[in-house]
Amino acid sequence: MDNSEWLQFVSVPSGTATPGPLTDKPLAVSAPTSLPPPVSQVPTPPISQQNSPSELSPESTTIISVSTTFFPAANIGPFPPDLIFLSSDSVFFYVHSHQVLGASENGFQSLLPPKIRKGHEDVGPVIALSEHSAVLNVILHAIYNMTCSHYSPDVDTVTAAVDALHKYGIPVTKYVTPSTPLFQLILALSPLAPIEMYTLAGAYDLHNLAVPISSHLLAFSLPNVTDELAQRMQPIYLKKLFFLHLGRIDALKRLLLPPPQPHAPTPTCDFTEQKSLTRAWALASAYLAWDARPDLSTSSIESALRPLGNHLTCEICQSNLTKRIKQLISQWAVVKFAFISFALVSTLLSRLSHLEHVAP
Repeated sequence: MDNSEWLQFVSVPSGTATPGPLTDKPLAVSAPTSLPPPVSQVPTPPISQQNSPSELSPESTTIISVSTTFFPAANIGPFPPDLIFLSSDSVFFYVHSHQVLGASENGFQSLLPPKIRKGHEDVGPVIALSEHSAVLNVILHAIYNMTCSHYSPDVDTVTAAVDALHKYGIPVTKYVTPSTPLFQLILALSPLAPIEMYTLAGAYDLHNLAVPISSHLLAFSLPNVTDELAQRMQPIYLKKLFFLHLGRIDALKRLLLPPPQPHAPTPTCDFTEQKSLTRAWALASAYLAWDARPDLSTSSIESALRPLGNHLTCEICQSNLTKRIKQLISQWAVVKFAFISFALVSTLLSRLSHLEHVAP
């Protein structure tokens, strides 16, 4: 992510305060100089008659970077910001102490006092954090319940932000719920990195998030689960992932078992002739079951079973075969794509069988 898309670079005379209202686009400035270490208070603005632009030399300017969302004049609260966070890459974020302290259960890792005090001309203390600006940006958007999707944070950034929420005493289960922008952001990233996002959900017991993400893991190879992933996602979510794969495979095998319905003997097709269709169905089903995958498509099932009708001379057998394939495809389509257990599979299959018997 290009920082220039969301950070403002402002030329500020040395010895002056941080900038006032900022524009939405970066300003062209001279080459940056190194930043001084963060101090407890932002310098008081100078008297207007002193250090006017005409009296300043190009060497007396310093470049600072300020967030385009959390800047001094941002309209994100009823009161002006009274706290400044400084990221590891020297980007300033102007926030409200009551908002941060209200979200954190440990005083933001004991970095903030219970009450922020500032002078008449101060804009608040500066707190240096170890997080990169991209990560801190996601954290603050989560605290303010605002979406940051327009910044397009990547998977690693979002993962680091969620870990940082936990580090700073911000309940992840409260700030990553279906109604929050951060939940929707993680869900949008899950098709790109399903196992990483599923592991993140498992690490913080986010069941409502893990369920929809799990539908993207049907094609994931279980042997690729590393020790680190297994430990981080916690045993219960590792078990759910295995049951998702094994449960769907078990469901497919059960659904493939019944052959096409036999019909009453006719002069051209007796029970002996119908047994050949039953044997062919059993062979084709065994082929599918042997190579069964949780993400097996309905088109693959149909392409494996449809050729069985090419050698049938009985129209009734062909009709029964077509009906059985359609029934199998419809049953496979309703098997859950998310978490599923063997008990749920058995219940689902028994209900489907019951519906078949009572159907006119």
